[in-house]
Amino acid sequence: MNYSNHIDTASQDIAVTKKVSHMKLLYKLLRVHQWVKNLFIFACLLFSGKFLEIKSVILTVCGFILLCLVSGSVYIFNDINDIEEDRKNESKCTRPICSGQISITSAIIIAVILSISSLTGAFLIELSFGLVLLAYLIINVLYSLSLKQTVIIDVFCIAAGFFLRVLGGAYVIHVEPSAWLLICTFLLSIFLALLKRRHELVTLGYEAGNHRKVLNDYSAYFLDQMVVVITAVTILSYMLWTIESTNVEKYGIQLLITFPFVLYGMFRYLYLVHKKNEGGDPTVLIFKDFPLSVCIVSWLITILLIMYRDIIIYKTKHMLY
Repeated sequence: MNYSNHIDTASQDIAVTKKVSHMKLLYKLLRVHQWVKNLFIFACLLFSGKFLEIKSVILTVCGFILLCLVSGSVYIFNDINDIEEDRKNESKCTRPICSGQISITSAIIIAVILSISSLTGAFLIELSFGLVLLAYLIINVLYSLSLKQTVIIDVFCIAAGFFLRVLGGAYVIHVEPSAWLLICTFLLSIFLALLKRRHELVTLGYEAGNHRKVLNDYSAYFLDQMVVVITAVTILSYMLWTIESTNVEKYGIQLLITFPFVLYGMFRYLYLVHKKNEGGDPTVLIFKDFPLSVCIVSWLITILLIMYRDIIIYKTKHMLY
């Protein structure tokens, strides 16, 4: 009797281990750690003044989930397309498809299911949001097939992805997207993409072209020149947004308080790239570097206090009395 129970327990442990193993593979396949980029969809929710409206929050969360699903399918397609090159790369050869842990057929099935389900859900929520997700999918597929090998265009494709994330966030809650918000998002994403290219180029040296062919068309000097331009334009654009007439009417010049955070954040990022040889993965660096994390959180809290001060004060008084 005890022997039988021992066998049953062992079988259950094996089944649990397999499930955990499959979940880890799926996690790596969909690159879940990269989904933090999709948080840009919440930008319009924050800046539109609807951050405390339950319906708008629910719609944005649904949009975020659908965006994560479609981006997961994009990562799968990219891994299938780059399988031969990834096998020559030490950091990429352990990916599930490249290492053979997940077959190409299974990966294609997962990608198709994710794409269809996410696009269907997006169109059901809002036609415009569905079109944005479709555009996001098409651009990323084209990027994986050829555009990522075209100098400068590769960086613009990355920026377009963030632009569409913010635009989708506006459409999903039925608000007019802020032109300044879209401009700042586009510029900031180009800033991050250029520094990522620079990090790859400097770190890999002569092997850079084997890692990413387009790096043969870049040089550290050329990238630095573009970074100088994009840094200045991004900072200027954000400053102009803070003193835009609509914002001044609502908040006076209070949004200027947030400007130093943006200035420090960009300078800190440049410091990490140039002095600490960081910047290969912006999503990791944001959480890895404590001063940068504090800067971002402080900026977010300040924005919330300025834009939602009256609502917060009203709700606090209501709760007290």
